[in-house]
Amino acid sequence: MYRSHLTIAFVCCLLLSSCKHKQAPPPMPIPVNLFTVKARPVVYYDRYTSTTAALNQVNLFSQVQGYITGIFFKEGSHVKKGEKLYEIDRRIYESNYNAAADNLKVEEGNLKQAQQDADRYEYLNNNQAVAKQLYDHAIITLENAKNAYKSAAEAFNNSKTNLNYSIITAPFDGTIGFSQVKPGDYTTPGQTILNTISSDDPMGVDFLINEKQLLYFENLQNKKDQPSDSLFTLILPDNSVYSLTGKISVIDRAVNSLTGTLRIRLVFHNPKGSLRSGMSCVVRVRNQDSSPQLIIPNKAVIEEMGEYSVYLAKDTVMMSSADTARTAHALEGNHGLFAFQKKVQPGVTIGSNVIIKKGIREGDKVVVEGIQSLHNGSQIASSDQRPSGKTGTQPVIK
Repeated sequence: MYRSHLTIAFVCCLLLSSCKHKQAPPPMPIPVNLFTVKARPVVYYDRYTSTTAALNQVNLFSQVQGYITGIFFKEGSHVKKGEKLYEIDRRIYESNYNAAADNLKVEEGNLKQAQQDADRYEYLNNNQAVAKQLYDHAIITLENAKNAYKSAAEAFNNSKTNLNYSIITAPFDGTIGFSQVKPGDYTTPGQTILNTISSDDPMGVDFLINEKQLLYFENLQNKKDQPSDSLFTLILPDNSVYSLTGKISVIDRAVNSLTGTLRIRLVFHNPKGSLRSGMSCVVRVRNQDSSPQLIIPNKAVIEEMGEYSVYLAKDTVMMSSADTARTAHALEGNHGLFAFQKKVQPGVTIGSNVIIKKGIREGDKVVVEGIQSLHNGSQIASSDQRPSGKTGTQPVIK
């Protein structure tokens, strides 16, 4: 029994001794794909949320009261300047017009008679053949007749104006909306909105810029030799690109002191009426910087708490003060490539790619796939791989 216990103890010692000298296998490198950074000229756009706005838009009111007796347009259609839109009951206005016309004719006759009498009495007075009192009365009668004729003419013009106001016409070419009244509705001058009409060609597009960008847009507005093609383009709500380009029409007079922004208005021709007032669109402003840019796949960028970084492949890792001694110890004796996390400042996103302003240099190798398994100092194994470029919105690389 005692010998058996000694044998078991001896075997256990041998096993412990063999385990002590056995080393753990080295960790396998994490497979990744890399992208070699190169500086290349690219054409890209700055984007701004915008809203289409009619250059002319008015609410239609009646200027005389009465019942609507006719509507002569199709809602939502294009109307021409002077086109008949509404009719208000004209009977009372036609009656007033005819009465004023008849009264004007009577006053015209009275004036003619008073003028003849005044001329006759003036001749007799010059030859001392009539009493001075009769001559004075004839002159006064003529003046009264002139004033009565003038009053009748003003009443006639007023009745004519009211008669014309009973027909509401389009003040300019544009698109008319839904009618706010129906036949038989009563309208009050200056209170009842009949409809709204807005111009549609050309169409304005408004967007806001930061006050720091004011000088840049002023230079674009004043640059006479700037080609008009593709400088200002418009993305419609269905994400299609509007076929025509725009130009700067107005830069607002002042900066909003609360937001630090000001409004820019572009003008786009709209011959087919594709743009409607109030549409939400995106203005694209082609960037004028022609210098080469560092561009990498967007999926290589990591966002954490508002900060951005990428993993760079290095054959040696530069340890920062934030790295722990444990990480440094783990790298001892290893050879090959290692992932090194580096903070970057991204710029404009172009399709599936992004411009990097700061943090990397030309020639750096950026990890684009396999990022989820990495940490700072991970050993990696990879071959360079460029993005496929099959996305619908890729940068234009010169």
